[in-house]
Amino acid sequence: MESVLSKYENQITIFADYLEEFPDTDELVWILGKQHLLKTEKSKLLSDISARLWFTYRRKFSPIGGTGPSSDAGWGCMLRCGQMMLAQALICRHLGRDWNWEKQKEQPKEYQRILQCFLDRKDCCYSIHQMAQMGVGEGKSIGEWFGPNTVAQVLKKLALFDEWNSLAVYVSMDNTVVIEDIKKMCRTLSLSADTPAERPLESLTASNQSKGPSACCTAWKPLLLIVPLRLGINQINPVYVDAFKECFKMPQSLGALGGKPNNAYYFIGFLGDELIFLDPHTTQTFVDTEENGTVDDQTFHCLQPPQRMNILNLDPSVALGFFCKEEKDFDSWCSLVQKEILKENLRMFELVQKHPSHWPPFVPPAKPEVTTTGAEFIDSTEQLEEFDLEEDFEILSI
Repeated sequence: MESVLSKYENQITIFADYLEEFPDTDELVWILGKQHLLKTEKSKLLSDISARLWFTYRRKFSPIGGTGPSSDAGWGCMLRCGQMMLAQALICRHLGRDWNWEKQKEQPKEYQRILQCFLDRKDCCYSIHQMAQMGVGEGKSIGEWFGPNTVAQVLKKLALFDEWNSLAVYVSMDNTVVIEDIKKMCRTLSLSADTPAERPLESLTASNQSKGPSACCTAWKPLLLIVPLRLGINQINPVYVDAFKECFKMPQSLGALGGKPNNAYYFIGFLGDELIFLDPHTTQTFVDTEENGTVDDQTFHCLQPPQRMNILNLDPSVALGFFCKEEKDFDSWCSLVQKEILKENLRMFELVQKHPSHWPPFVPPAKPEVTTTGAEFIDSTEQLEEFDLEEDFEILSI
């Protein structure tokens, strides 16, 4: 029994022990917008992969909702993948894509704070507790398996309570990304000291304008962009393969959520026609903050061989993720999409400038008017009525 626990909970595999897991080839490996030459940069590649935060099934946490499950084994894999994608966005936001993790090395305080956002406690903003209970508002019972679109909707709503990271989360509809809507949501006003520090752009009044350029300036709220897609009926259509792989090359890439029915993975890159992914299907014991306020992070990084699967074995229901810290990053992403994605005859998704006239008006999501914290707000599923249900498709077949 101890050897089994050791295998899962004390990962001490050394990189050199599994370099042969990758074939000896001159091909490039792409990981979240960065390329590695496999033949000469294997250690650098594996270090890059191990630096990603790895969230898995956990057990022995406090029961969800007070009387619910104390482990998410068997049902929480897509939630864990959503956590991994969001965590990568937060790493990029606070530490940058080039930041790297080393075992038992002191990390920046921002890293510890990011990690604490995902601990399995009801007072952590992106915990399994918060995600499962917010999923009730999406029609998912606690303990029920989520699809990629449901996870995206849950993250969008939880982000409204996260003032520290202050993300704008946009989840596309009908395979369409609308530039006008995203800029409306992300552009904010940094005003003078006697006014609120940040407001939506459209809230600028005539009195603000009369104060001149010194009174305010336009700022950009960092964007987490999630694009849920269905790339086939029962299996992925090969016509989408090149465009799908192209997304992992983009500097803004956060990878993809997907896998197989009831079996979710977090895809972070590719080698040839094989996707590289982090697998949440390992059950580890709940980890809490220590007396000094830090988190022992040894079980939050995967030091085992990264797994791979042929892209044609992927379930067609996926969700792509991208992070744009500044407006210029989003503009660059739009240019890349127009060049690499929209060139195909059968497009993976659409990028349009204006809000479609036949759609309901776009209203940027706003935090409900409540007097409690986000954690307390969704401590009771009865209070989820503040949110409208998303009528978008649930996209992973079962």
